Amino acid sequence: MENKKEMRNWLNEFNLTHPFVIAGPCSAETEEQVLKIAHELKDSDVSVFRAGIWKPRTRPGGFEGVGEIGLKWLQKAKAETGLLMGTEVATAAHCKLALEHDIDVLWVGARTTANPFAVQEIADTLKGTDKIVLIKNPVNPDMALWLGGVERLYAAGIKNLGVIHRGFSTYEKTKYRNIPEWQIAIELQNKFPDLPLIIDPSHITGNRDMILEVTQEALDLNYDGMIIETHTDPDNAWSDAAQQVTPDALKQIFKDLKVRKHDDASDEFTNKMTKLRANIDVLDANLLELLGKRMKVADEIGQVKKDANVAVLQNNRWNEIQEKMILEGGKKGLTEEFIVKLFKNIHQESIGHQEKILNS
Repeated sequence: MENKKEMRNWLNEFNLTHPFVIAGPCSAETEEQVLKIAHELKDSDVSVFRAGIWKPRTRPGGFEGVGEIGLKWLQKAKAETGLLMGTEVATAAHCKLALEHDIDVLWVGARTTANPFAVQEIADTLKGTDKIVLIKNPVNPDMALWLGGVERLYAAGIKNLGVIHRGFSTYEKTKYRNIPEWQIAIELQNKFPDLPLIIDPSHITGNRDMILEVTQEALDLNYDGMIIETHTDPDNAWSDAAQQVTPDALKQIFKDLKVRKHDDASDEFTNKMTKLRANIDVLDANLLELLGKRMKVADEIGQVKKDANVAVLQNNRWNEIQEKMILEGGKKGLTEEFIVKLFKNIHQESIGHQEKILNS
């Protein structure tokens, strides 16, 4: 699959003056609920109304969606509001039912994206469709798996494609429900700059109070749009209550978001950026030089440990370093999350150097 300008055709056809928006409840609960939310969103920046019809739950016993009847509610919402309708599909059967009910936008969820067999079945079922088909990143941080899903759909003759960045699962406790791992989405964006990229701040944050922050960060990275879970009574929603916002809160988010220009051709801007980027280049070179020197010291430590027949990993020392660096990094305006990730990678590289020496 190659990047093509035509990948943006479906998005360009909306002729929007603002980012593309998909919004609606995590789950379709009742016909009344679906219609009420749809009507509250129809005169806003929302282009597609979303509602979960089938809800994959981590453990059995939870609410798993209303099923096919909910598709009829979406049809009615479309007829009354004029909004396009969208939902997640996880199986070939879901796809067939969605097509039968003329759902406009379908997306493959994170758990499904992680299963190439399931994605292929969906691609085969949707072969040649002119519906908009989006694919969320897999639960694990694997860009090849994410792109593989897109490629399977593309190979099936599905041209109206896009990707949704919903964050990645981690065993670490962070402020996010699913950590963004922005660099993975940026790398995908660099490979396929014309493939529409949509942020899902609801699933990244798991917290309605962080929706604006993460959406703004995505727009600053040139994302094309957002998919935000919206409910008239979010605290009593049947699924994912904490991450849903009210229609009024969503409209306020639209007002508060700042949409940046992609570039500025003025001489003043260009000159300033050239100087600052040159400064960054020098600093990056210095960072690499310092890291190289640090690893040479790690090599010496590895030799000392080998001579004394001492194990590589010293947990107490690592914990001391981490605590100290978090404290010092905070004084320099660096977040704890960044410091932990940075020094974890440095520590892992250092361990690799020492293991090589111990086993030589």
